[in-house]
Amino acid sequence: MTWLPAIIAMAVCIIIAMARVFIGPGAPTRLVAFDTINTLVVASLVIVAMMFDQVIFVDVAIVYALISFAMTLYVAKYIGGSKF
Repeated sequence: MTWLPAIIAMAVCIIIAMARVFIGPGAPTRLVAFDTINTLVVASLVIVAMMFDQVIFVDVAIVYALISFAMTLYVAKYIGGSKF
């Protein structure tokens, strides 16, 4: 029960960022909101790892963060109009 406030705070932040993804005025704003959601998911996975005392969730969080970072770079380069 001690983790419940952290979980609720993360869920509220993810919902707010999700609203920005859907209402965002432009592609860069939506990309930043989506990256924020990914960061909150990584933080949530670390909280879950502490809740259940399982290291595997931290490993999953690290892999997810690396994939999220690569996706953000790829989409930012696409939005910028650069050639690959």
